[in-house]
Amino acid sequence: MEEPSNPDSKFDLIILGASGFTGKYVLREALKFLNTTTSSSPIQTLALAGRNPNKLLQTLAWASHPNPPPPIPILTADTSSPPSLSRLAARTRLVLNCVGPFRLHGAPVVAACVESGCDYLDICGEPEFMERMEAEFHEKAEERGGLVISACGFDSVPAELGVMFNSRQWAAACVPNRIEAYLSLESDKRVVGNFGTFESAVLGVANADKLQELRRSRPRRARPVIPGPSPPKGPTIEHEKKIGVWAVKLPSADSIVVRRTLSTLPENPHGLPGVNESPEQIKKRETFWSTVKPAHFGVKIASKSLFGILRLITVGIFIGLLGKFAFGRRLLLQFPSVFSLGWFRKNGPTEDEVRSASFKMWFVGTGFSDSTLVAQGNKKPNMEIITRVTGPEIGYLTTPIILIQCALIVLSQRDNLPKGGVYTPGIVFGPTDLQKRLQENGISFDVISKSTLSN
Repeated sequence: MEEPSNPDSKFDLIILGASGFTGKYVLREALKFLNTTTSSSPIQTLALAGRNPNKLLQTLAWASHPNPPPPIPILTADTSSPPSLSRLAARTRLVLNCVGPFRLHGAPVVAACVESGCDYLDICGEPEFMERMEAEFHEKAEERGGLVISACGFDSVPAELGVMFNSRQWAAACVPNRIEAYLSLESDKRVVGNFGTFESAVLGVANADKLQELRRSRPRRARPVIPGPSPPKGPTIEHEKKIGVWAVKLPSADSIVVRRTLSTLPENPHGLPGVNESPEQIKKRETFWSTVKPAHFGVKIASKSLFGILRLITVGIFIGLLGKFAFGRRLLLQFPSVFSLGWFRKNGPTEDEVRSASFKMWFVGTGFSDSTLVAQGNKKPNMEIITRVTGPEIGYLTTPIILIQCALIVLSQRDNLPKGGVYTPGIVFGPTDLQKRLQENGISFDVISKSTLSN
């Protein structure tokens, strides 16, 4: 516990909600980089915050095992108490928010961080929350100098960096038209998701009208120029033989976040300038963005069997139909294992289930071997590049890895990042060494094939 004699101590990093399902894994990952004996780590001081100090102490013991827990301060804060959040934000450089669903609990945390000018990262995958935070807080965050970056977990960094990685393989005159992502979740045991993810999906259906209303109320964003025609809609269920999967469209945050990143580029073709960049860093950033070529993007959930896809569609129908009214939502959230056909349960996966799970995300890019072909009236792409991102279990392993690496970049490279504002991960972290860091921590980026298409 924190000593009463030192109530004004400052921290590099505070993890809010560290005792939650995902938060405890975020803490375990953060402890790998906590270094109080030398100055080699940007995380010299770390604190935990939440409603229940005893739970946080138990979580710290769990995350530290088999070593004894380090003397990390425990702070009391509640998302329903704005004063407690204000005190929290005033004492740190960076808040990692793991308290979801974010549409219920996130806004007060963002408000406190923006007011104090500290930086904020979260693992949200809820488009309505993210776009609402941008609408409400972007200008003030710019003014106060704090970064607010949502979706710094599996939603949506693998998609963002994966699109950029594929896009950058289209060298010289080659241009992509479409990049389609196929997400396959795999396990030696069985895939069991985080209940918070299920709850967010249910609330997403319930608030779909609010998202559309928010978008209609805001100025339309500029769209990047993408060579070639808009891609056809395609079949509901697709058999992608080249990667050996069946697939169906996934209504996830990934495609929305990627589009928000790409829509920033028409007005900022060289990316967003850092608050105090060196000439070398400016050149590096501008060179990076000159190699990123925009493309139409979509995400599909994939399975090796048609039965797996039909099962996914059934779960989607349950959530889509029942999530629209209050009684249906109560049923979904009371019996998640029933309505998700065993994929989600309230107590989450076991340690063995987490360790046995992994993901593969293929990016199938189609486009033109020469941009002049489009100007000549060629409608059909004649080139294909397939890349892949792979990593461990998505919610409890990949998400903490990504969040902590993003945090390390914010703490160690702050001069190279924008002064402040509400942004997507891609536009902020794209030109940094985030991809390299992820590769060093178990998330791989690979080129699978480059080929010519027969028309």
